[in-house]
Amino acid sequence: GLYAVIGTDFVQSVIILIGVVTVGVVVLGRIDFAEFNRSLQVDQPALLQIFMPVALLSLFNNMFFGFGEVFHNNVWWSRAFAMRDGVPHRAFFLSGLFWLPIPVAAGFIGLCAGPLGVAVPDPDMVGPLVASRVLGATGAILVFVVLFCSLASSIDSLLAATSDLLLEDVYRKMFRPGADERTLRVASRVVIVLLGMLTWLLCWGNFGDLLQVLFLSGPLVGSTVWPIVAGLYWKRTSGPVALVAMLSGSAIGLWAYFQIGWFAASLISTAVSMLAVVVGTALSASDYEWAGLDESRVS
Repeated sequence: GLYAVIGTDFVQSVIILIGVVTVGVVVLGRIDFAEFNRSLQVDQPALLQIFMPVALLSLFNNMFFGFGEVFHNNVWWSRAFAMRDGVPHRAFFLSGLFWLPIPVAAGFIGLCAGPLGVAVPDPDMVGPLVASRVLGATGAILVFVVLFCSLASSIDSLLAATSDLLLEDVYRKMFRPGADERTLRVASRVVIVLLGMLTWLLCWGNFGDLLQVLFLSGPLVGSTVWPIVAGLYWKRTSGPVALVAMLSGSAIGLWAYFQIGWFAASLISTAVSMLAVVVGTALSASDYEWAGLDESRVS
């Protein structure tokens, strides 16, 4: 299953990389940079301000969201544990290097919507509308394929990691610690089918568009950064401290999402979580015992 998910993710990532960079290059060829700059100065001068407050908040908000996504997501941990010695550092470095053109090209495409005269009714439509303007129907199809691949890549990884989590940490450890391989295989099939059915049921709910769902999960993700980092490197950071930090960060981050805006939610969540971790660790009276995670000592 891990081989299948990683293989499909690789193919989908290549398609995403080619699609987004292709649209960015085509847009680059259609733009007169002198006219492009004049258009921004007249219509959207705030976009040319390096220290635009909302832009800086968005930058750090998305940065902490990305950190939290890597730290808390079982997709990343399961793959890291499955790699041979010496592979993880090179794999993550190269994947980040190859993915670098994506935010650059996507940001450039979004910035060109105004100068190209594209009316954007919703932020989710920037990429498809710009692509269809410069490439016609071919561009629209290309962006559809890219979006489908990005969604499929994320969803299949999350479903695989979640099913593995439920099977190993819930079913086997909590209910059937003595289960043999055959029993676990049957249970894994049941878990996958039930998880898939639950996913379909959730798709019927009205949770807003994809962008809203993504930013709404930001505080939940950002609140995990400091508890996990501190739990790995500070002996006195206990489980209850990490739990309180995640809950308080998530709660206040969600409040910030609705009361302030999406561009501050993950940032505030991470800051509150950090404060809770630092204070809780300073007040902790005992060290965390890593031996409690040694499964070989569990009867």
